Amino acid sequence: MSRAPREDFDESDVQIGKHKDYAAGVPGVYHALQKSYEQMGATRTARTLLKLNQKDGFDCPGCAWPEKDHRHVAEFCENGAKAVAEEATKRTIGADFFARHAVSELDQKTDWWLGQQGRLAEPLIKPAGQDHYVPISWDAAFDLIATELRGLDSPDRATFYTSGRTSNEAAFVYQLMVRALGTNNLPDCSNMCHESSGSALTEAIGVGKGSVQIDDLEQADLIVVMGQNPGTNHPRMLSTLEAAKQNGAVIVAVNPLPEAGLMNFHNPQTPKGVVGSGTPLADDFLQIRIGGDQALMMAVAQILLQHDEVLDHAFIAEHTAGFDDYVAHIKGLDLAELVGATGLTESQVRSLADRFLASRKTIVCWAMGITQHKHSVPTIHEIVNVLMLQGNLGRPGAGVCPVRGHSNVQGDRTMGIFEKMPEWFLDNLQQEFGFEPPRKHGHDVVNSLRAMRDGEIDVFMAVGGNFVRATPDSNLTEAALRQCRLTVQVSTKLNRSHTVCGETALILPTLGRTDRDRQSSGDQKVSVEDSMSRVHGSRGNLKPPSGQLLSEVAIVTRLARRAVGDRVDVPWDDFEADYTTIRDRISRVVPGFDDYETKLADPNGFTLPHATRSRRFPTRTGRANFAACPLEYPKIPPGRLLLQTLRSHDQYNTTIYGLDDRYRGIKDGRRVVFVNADDLRTLGLADGEMVDLVSEWVDGVDRRAENFRIVQYDTAKGCAAAYYPETNVLVPLDSVADTSNTPTSKSVIIRLEKA
Repeated sequence: MSRAPREDFDESDVQIGKHKDYAAGVPGVYHALQKSYEQMGATRTARTLLKLNQKDGFDCPGCAWPEKDHRHVAEFCENGAKAVAEEATKRTIGADFFARHAVSELDQKTDWWLGQQGRLAEPLIKPAGQDHYVPISWDAAFDLIATELRGLDSPDRATFYTSGRTSNEAAFVYQLMVRALGTNNLPDCSNMCHESSGSALTEAIGVGKGSVQIDDLEQADLIVVMGQNPGTNHPRMLSTLEAAKQNGAVIVAVNPLPEAGLMNFHNPQTPKGVVGSGTPLADDFLQIRIGGDQALMMAVAQILLQHDEVLDHAFIAEHTAGFDDYVAHIKGLDLAELVGATGLTESQVRSLADRFLASRKTIVCWAMGITQHKHSVPTIHEIVNVLMLQGNLGRPGAGVCPVRGHSNVQGDRTMGIFEKMPEWFLDNLQQEFGFEPPRKHGHDVVNSLRAMRDGEIDVFMAVGGNFVRATPDSNLTEAALRQCRLTVQVSTKLNRSHTVCGETALILPTLGRTDRDRQSSGDQKVSVEDSMSRVHGSRGNLKPPSGQLLSEVAIVTRLARRAVGDRVDVPWDDFEADYTTIRDRISRVVPGFDDYETKLADPNGFTLPHATRSRRFPTRTGRANFAACPLEYPKIPPGRLLLQTLRSHDQYNTTIYGLDDRYRGIKDGRRVVFVNADDLRTLGLADGEMVDLVSEWVDGVDRRAENFRIVQYDTAKGCAAAYYPETNVLVPLDSVADTSNTPTSKSVIIRLEKA
């Protein structure tokens, strides 16, 4: 067993090698088991990984890719194993650790070092005016928070963040507590990732979720994967794409960087993947310029409209609105400008259109490369527009597939974690619990930060996640949080958000997905919703690392008893004792969850209804809506580059598992910037030089990320890439997507200055 590092790493030791042209295979298995053994040891590794994503086990705390009914013995990927190893580690930290390390000292450590220290073992408080966390009893912690909340001039002076790894049960009681307090300030991680998808899909088809199932992907003629890197971010998706490929599907990758997983997949579950040549996945790779995806879809639509025979006129007439206006808009666009905005050749664009023309069952998948631009919502509208032209909604093998990142981020939203839930949800809450929920919309992430900055928030509470490192404009975020009177973090492990805190700060340690959750009625299971609206159970099997940990449900319900009191008639004690009582209430509040407990008893779970699958569209028109959106794409000034932030292969969201990005050839470092060779020549820079990244915005403020090593790389010309959260500092709080208010982390204009 290795120990947590005593010293941090030296970024100057970064090594650059050759990038990979395939994903997974034997190296993927080796690295998964290596990380697992380092954190858990041999016995614990076997005990956890063999229960991961199994019907009688626990859901992976990583991505939200669904499982098929038939599952392998080893139903996990490399990054899933890393996520479990981080959570199920044998390392723990408590009072002695925090006595040795001041908060100001911890704030100077890297995110990797903080995460390597181990599981949090007891509740802690940083008293006002002090620089160390010290132990506090659970009762005292809850009393302190409740006193602060009850003493607020308005409940809107508190904001309550949630991470996507929170279970359905914990999310439901959390939003219930917050609304019983009188506010809709419920920001969550969706605000920073797929909010643009939800906004566009709700307007276009009436449901803010993807419409396809795994079987649809395996039946599709054409799968277009846009702005997404499955090999690192959703590795189990590669098995589904492999099955689709074997069934005859054409796969097109649209991305500014070539991604190993989409080029070739060595499935470690098959002999061909272990000793053979693997499965080439992408038939075409379109190296699009960052932010050119809307223009690409508009160009495809313009070409499709020239072929009347491939349009599904019956679907358009019966199920859609706005077609004529849309056609006039698309035909009026200049194809040369559309092609120019993509950075592709006209031949490449026409080749993609030919793929659509030849397909009768098309699915478009996307992730953050699509959702984090100013024009993300129009871009997603354009994806839906193209699919509607050929009737590719509501039939097998076709549809929209936004791929969620966090394990239960979609379930959190379903359970009511949203600052502007629809009226029917609030009406159902009122009917079930007998109190009037607040109706005024609350703060999302960006607006919560603005309110903190402006002195309008006194209390910040987060259940899960790493808010400081997930948000944009790092310097502003840190200053805003430090203005709060009280910050509360419900966490499994140490992260940056524990070092950037309010005047008084609390750390409340909680059970993880892998831990056994035993309450007074016995062992509990929770439930989660995957990226395709399938709900299933999850039950941890490990002894918790400390006897002082509480479940998220217990933390929320105990706090609610004190903070809400008898103002509403909610059986908080019953909720904590037996989670089936929570699910009983959910069944009467949230559509699709009727007979919840019986459905959840099915080892395969159950699928929530999605109107689009039966060609019903609960929009303002009662139809699927074509949208004639203006063409938008980033304009890159001379001497500047357009930066996208992305993950290393050794991280998941803001959790840094290690310091390597094996697929891109990076070892022992993270402060690198990937730049096209032609751009380096134009800028007078060279591979290996050290530079500062300086972002430029209309506010005239230069934001700087210092000391990055240039890595010459095959990126789209004019575009660059670097890892977050180190580059979040470059994204202004006020640079957001229209409609969704999502930070624009995928289109950052930068200049490179020699360090």
